[in-house]
Amino acid sequence: MADEGNSGKGPVLKWALLIGVFFALLALSQIMLHQEPARPKSYSEFKQLVADGQVESVTFEGSKVSGLLRNGATAQPFTSFLPPTGDPDLLASLERQGVEVRSQPADDGSSWLVSLLPWLLIFGFWYFLWFRMSGSMMGGMGRGGVGDILRGKTEPVKKAAIPKVRLSDVAGQENAKAEVGELLEFLRDAERYQRLGAEVPHGILLQGPPGTGKTLIARALAGEAGVPFFHMSASEFIEMFVGVGASRVRNLFDAAKKAQPSIIFIDELDSVGRVRGAGLGGGHDEREQTLNQILAEMDGFEGHEAVVVLAATNRPDVLDPALLRPGRFDRHVTLELPDLAGREAILKVHCRSVPLAGDVDLHKVATGTPGFSGADLKNLVNEAAMAAARENLTKVEARHFDQMRDRIMMGAVRTLAIHEDERHRLAVHESGHTAVAYFLPEADPLHKVTIIPRGRSLGSTHQLPEIERHTLPESYLQDRLAVILGGRAAEQVFLGSVSSGADEDIRMATQIARSMVGRWGMSEEVGPVDVRESESHPFLGREMAQPRSFSEATAALADKAVKHYLVDAEARAVEVLKQNEAKVGRLIAELEERETLDRNEIAVCLGPKEVAAGAKKKASKPEAESGKESG
Repeated sequence: MADEGNSGKGPVLKWALLIGVFFALLALSQIMLHQEPARPKSYSEFKQLVADGQVESVTFEGSKVSGLLRNGATAQPFTSFLPPTGDPDLLASLERQGVEVRSQPADDGSSWLVSLLPWLLIFGFWYFLWFRMSGSMMGGMGRGGVGDILRGKTEPVKKAAIPKVRLSDVAGQENAKAEVGELLEFLRDAERYQRLGAEVPHGILLQGPPGTGKTLIARALAGEAGVPFFHMSASEFIEMFVGVGASRVRNLFDAAKKAQPSIIFIDELDSVGRVRGAGLGGGHDEREQTLNQILAEMDGFEGHEAVVVLAATNRPDVLDPALLRPGRFDRHVTLELPDLAGREAILKVHCRSVPLAGDVDLHKVATGTPGFSGADLKNLVNEAAMAAARENLTKVEARHFDQMRDRIMMGAVRTLAIHEDERHRLAVHESGHTAVAYFLPEADPLHKVTIIPRGRSLGSTHQLPEIERHTLPESYLQDRLAVILGGRAAEQVFLGSVSSGADEDIRMATQIARSMVGRWGMSEEVGPVDVRESESHPFLGREMAQPRSFSEATAALADKAVKHYLVDAEARAVEVLKQNEAKVGRLIAELEERETLDRNEIAVCLGPKEVAAGAKKKASKPEAESGKESG
């Protein structure tokens, strides 16, 4: 109650002070306009002073008369007023006495306002600065001052506002849930651990690709434990002024300690926790001071304090080593893209409030979304629901999931005028990808082929893997290269020339081939040697101006091996297309006519899978050729 009384007195005192300052400024302006106050005289006194020769000068302002009286070495101001009928003899008397006479229009009050205007501007500027510094304006009705900059968003979450998310709402990350769930008992009954001298890790780093649910798991942990959840993005610590971020960190940890047991969650930790004192142009004082304050606060935890600090990042490789040492963020929880079972579980969670039609099979939807994160799947369900709503349907159908999946993976359909010859070349190109993927034994199964422009591409061939691959065999990669270059090969076989349409295909194929040679040691000529191009981070000060760890001769061998993989893959694609030329021709005609074909329609055009004689043949190693040239 005392605090409420004080808060009520604050605005009254502020307004009283403002009124006092206003009148002080008004008095000051009058003093500056008139250094000595004018003494009022009656008209009779004024006329007698004129007759006695004591008036030095007068100024007529309508009926008002002001001037100066002779008083020895100084002049004394005076004022008087003319009678209503005026005095025609006054001007003659003034001339006889040699009085200086001036005349000006009557004052309407504007001169007073003009004299006061500079002081009003100064007062307004002072008012703005004062209340911005105090963090409130108009008696506390607004916020956003320097006080707020120092405080930051560190107000604790009220008991009624504890996150409602539970660990049961998190799907597809069972391993991460198990690791994070160990903290539940500590947060619920910290004294049981402290009696035995146990200290649960105060710092846990959640790392993984975007959209895998790092923030969701942190909220679910706070909701499951029923403790306050302090959530801040690391970028909110960084301000223009050095030291503001460190102040915010102190306030955040102080608030969490007062509300313990509690959870602090710092999102995007890499924005403030990058390696210190490195990179082009030196370090960043504000960011590094903020990082130092985070390290000091984590070191300052006492054994009896039940505060857990969770942090999330997509780039654990750029974090400062001091953040990861024991006693700080020493426990690392990795979140991966969900597998098939995880995707299905995530879809079930997000479809709880979505009415589904009978033809919707979430297992089938999960099978067709490899590589999707939890956020991607949530977006897919939302887009499908929006598509059904646009059609005024009461339930979401399977076709809505298919349409939205294609839109997310291949882009939205574009309206583009394409010439007939270019359209035919596009059909040939996409049919080449499709046919090679259909006949090669280790290529991923086909899903759909289209020559309708989507996103940035004019056409696309879409494959869906049947299994979750964690390692990539050399034979699979060789078939993958042949599929990628199948479009260019089809243009050679059916049109006799190539076009710029293979631009992205060549880039992707070169990247895979270079990884096969330089990262995975699949070239017998180069051997198991790491000859990848260095992934330098000039702004982190890593690998700048460092020499390569391999010779020019090794680099030449690697380039030759990369070229051999690409040339051999294109030759295999050409061979497959020539051996099935009639079938591919039917596919081209059908694709030109219908523009989009699914897997069943593709199978009808290409017939049974008769693998070409050289389709299973692995790429020959370039030992002999390389040996001759190198020798």
